Amino acid sequence: MTLGKLTEIDIRELWEHEQYDFSEWLSQEANIEYLNEILGLSLTDIKKEVFVGAYRCDLVAKDEMSDTTIIIENQLECSDHNHLGKIITYASGLNAKVIVWIVKEAREEHRSAIEWLNNITDPDLNFFLIEIHAYKIGNSDPAPKFEVIEEPNGYRKNTKVGNVLSEPSKISQEHLIFWNQLNDVVIANNSPFNVKKATNRHYYNIHIGTSKAKISICLYDKKSQIGVELYIFDDKDLYDSLYACKDEIERELQFELDWQRLDNKKASRIKHYINGLNFDDHLNYNELMLEIIEKVKIMKKVFTKYIN
Repeated sequence: MTLGKLTEIDIRELWEHEQYDFSEWLSQEANIEYLNEILGLSLTDIKKEVFVGAYRCDLVAKDEMSDTTIIIENQLECSDHNHLGKIITYASGLNAKVIVWIVKEAREEHRSAIEWLNNITDPDLNFFLIEIHAYKIGNSDPAPKFEVIEEPNGYRKNTKVGNVLSEPSKISQEHLIFWNQLNDVVIANNSPFNVKKATNRHYYNIHIGTSKAKISICLYDKKSQIGVELYIFDDKDLYDSLYACKDEIERELQFELDWQRLDNKKASRIKHYINGLNFDDHLNYNELMLEIIEKVKIMKKVFTKYIN
């Protein structure tokens, strides 16, 4: 067996300019999805160069689940006091709940500062300090990698009075509980699809044998619903071809779908909703999960015929 050697490359070879290169790359949906995995969020409505007074924040987004504001400040250099001041200014001006500072290298004093901010601020404020690196194996394409240097304690910071979990922490904890139980139910039912490691994210992805799309299970606590969807990454032609067969597909599935072309985004969604989710009452979880499994199985079977 011949093994390659992993080598790190200078990120300036990939992105020469923070605003025009790196921020532009990160704002693309596939790359934001990678950051979502790190943050445990679902960032949507990405805006670039948002003015805060006389200054401009690199990226501003909304979390699809909580509708809270997230700011992202990029620095393709070592962290410095100037950018530390900027993220606080932007967070204040935009009333952001999640503050993400991405740097080439985090200095120890700034790591300590972010740790301190997470410890002393209100529980609904969450600061992330993340390094961006890039690696190659031999002559392979470079692969970017986010490395979390400082983060909130799993979104489970306690309030200063009574040790009561904040609302974001409670929701994150409920996500983890739901996905862990779903994994148990999937295994108990002969594993009709591969289980994924439980996380505090609101979604759970399932591969369907194509790079064009995936099936996602999404938890919408405020709507008391679970979404089971075909998520098409970046292919409006594929969506249109499926929509042309809408009646036939829904007839095979034996349930209706919410068809979302999302003309202002790269991705498209074809979604079915299951009612009855309540994070304060888990009594119907097993029933909901059995329905999820059946919906995933039939959607995978039907849609792969039309995609492949």
